[in-house]
Amino acid sequence: MTTDITHPPSGAPAFHTLSAEESLRRLESSASGLTTAVAEQRSKRYGPNVLPEAVQRSIARMLLDQFSDFMILVLLAAAVISGVVGEPVDTIAIIVIVVLNAIIGFTQEWRAERAMAALRRMSAPFAHARRDGAVVAVPGARLVPGDIVLLEAGNIVPADVRLIEAAQLRIAEAALTGESQPVDKTSKAMVEAEIPIGDRVNMAWKGTQVAHGRATGVVVATGLDTELGRIAQLLSSAEEVKTPLQKRLARFGARLAWAVLAICAVVLLAGLARGEPPALMFLTAISLAVAAIPEALPAVVAISLALGAAKMVKQHALIRRLPAVETLGSITYICTDKTGTLTQNRMLAETLQAGGAEPGAEPWPSLLRALALVNDAVVDSAGESTGDPTEVALLEAAAAHGRDRAELERVHPRRAELPFDSERKRMATLHRFSSLPFK
Repeated sequence: MTTDITHPPSGAPAFHTLSAEESLRRLESSASGLTTAVAEQRSKRYGPNVLPEAVQRSIARMLLDQFSDFMILVLLAAAVISGVVGEPVDTIAIIVIVVLNAIIGFTQEWRAERAMAALRRMSAPFAHARRDGAVVAVPGARLVPGDIVLLEAGNIVPADVRLIEAAQLRIAEAALTGESQPVDKTSKAMVEAEIPIGDRVNMAWKGTQVAHGRATGVVVATGLDTELGRIAQLLSSAEEVKTPLQKRLARFGARLAWAVLAICAVVLLAGLARGEPPALMFLTAISLAVAAIPEALPAVVAISLALGAAKMVKQHALIRRLPAVETLGSITYICTDKTGTLTQNRMLAETLQAGGAEPGAEPWPSLLRALALVNDAVVDSAGESTGDPTEVALLEAAAAHGRDRAELERVHPRRAELPFDSERKRMATLHRFSSLPFK
């Protein structure tokens, strides 16, 4: 049984130029969301809101790939010939080297595949959507165009969304556009249709993170039809090419094979011309061919690449294919977005100044308390902070000086706030103070 999956046409409207009301009308939705029945129908029509994963190689496939290199094939042929001519020591030595090379390559790739699979299992978020007029938790994969989703600080945007309402919303789009600072968002329609996605401030893109504020929006694209999906399609269509090292080794192996065959032929013919027994000259030529092959070369290359991969793992970089290490080492120029790629998209408060006072004296306690309380960064159950990079840095600085925000908020709960805006360039909060001394 098959299901025909269709996607919105390439001529779909530029939702950033439409008003919120017109966007809802085009998507046949409303502010109260879709009904469960309509959502199920659209799920069958558009398919799941996921990006297709590359075909995972089986363990057998990974193991067999270790024997596809030309030099390895030459060594296997040499091992067979050595066994036929009665040279068991050479046969065993060659087989040990080939197996060692395969184990090194297979182990590295298997570990990388396991790590990638674990990361994929972790990225299965839920979204808060309105279904049948009520807010419910919906698996991100079940979202469909027309769904009304609710976003707040710390959320990963589950699909491409046209914002309907936005309250002091800022979204970190570094993963998609490379923009280092969170982008201020609005729900107002825009005039220009042909503008970069980073300038479409009434849109929230799949895979980006809400740094501040909250919003309500309508899903306009899911799966491969999202901007992230288009990038995934470009990556999946890229052909896998051999690395410079693989090409050089293949050329070396081919030239070596032809050279050895030519020399063996000359030795064989010279011996026959001198009247030597044909069987003896054939064995001599075969032994010469086996001796001329550098059996240890593939293993030396594999060990060198594995050492490089091990160093990169310590820097939290996964190498899925060992030959990629050599390619990375040959790079002379890198053209890439800096934020989140070459950097961690994190900020750090290196120095704190409190009116020239010594640490511990006023106004240091007030400063540290303000860093923790006048802050909308979110701390999850694992202790990880998410939100605006500046606020995260200030919150971590307060924590490093012993200020626990949860405890401070218990003693001094927030009563009101003036959100940060670009004109005032500040944020202010109002807290209740008890008669207890500050901690």
